[in-house]
Amino acid sequence: MQLLDARHRLLFMFNEKEVVLKIQRGELRAFTLLVKQYERLVFHVVQRLTLNQADAEDICQDVFLKVHSSLHTFAFQSKLSTWIARIAYLTTIDYLRKYQKMKISELTDDLGDFYFTNVTPEKLLDEKDVAHYVHKLIDQLPLHYRTVLTLYHLDEFTYPEIEQITGMPQGTIKSYLFRARKLLKESVERYLKYDGNK
Repeated sequence: MQLLDARHRLLFMFNEKEVVLKIQRGELRAFTLLVKQYERLVFHVVQRLTLNQADAEDICQDVFLKVHSSLHTFAFQSKLSTWIARIAYLTTIDYLRKYQKMKISELTDDLGDFYFTNVTPEKLLDEKDVAHYVHKLIDQLPLHYRTVLTLYHLDEFTYPEIEQITGMPQGTIKSYLFRARKLLKESVERYLKYDGNK
């Protein structure tokens, strides 16, 4: 219990500038602290994009290797979390293109003809869990929509930070969020209506 308390105290006292400077001086324990601080964020971003646990774990290792080798270039012009999330995003996109032959349709800007498949209210009624249903729906969205929803709502990045992470203009990010939310809202309303009528 004391070990856990000590670990929590360390994480709460995390000072990114101090930690980065220590890592740049070659202190390995400082890098371990950085990994503990950001491993959840990195895994969250990577797993949401890949939708595959084994791939996500491999990519996360690659992300932290890149973070370690590139940290000397970090100039504190953004939050460290934003910089790391960008590395996680770009590393995952590269992986998907290389190993999963990511389809062009995954990068489409158009949700006009999009529809959810496989996930139906009937399949999830036994769980009666709207949050689980929403996560399943998000997993089916095209990659860019999934990305902005995850970064904005689940990881709580701002529009400018998401722009830094993904390279998408803020107007595009807002558009993706609006359209994805609308689609999710309609699906959840159908789910709740079905559940209520059962």
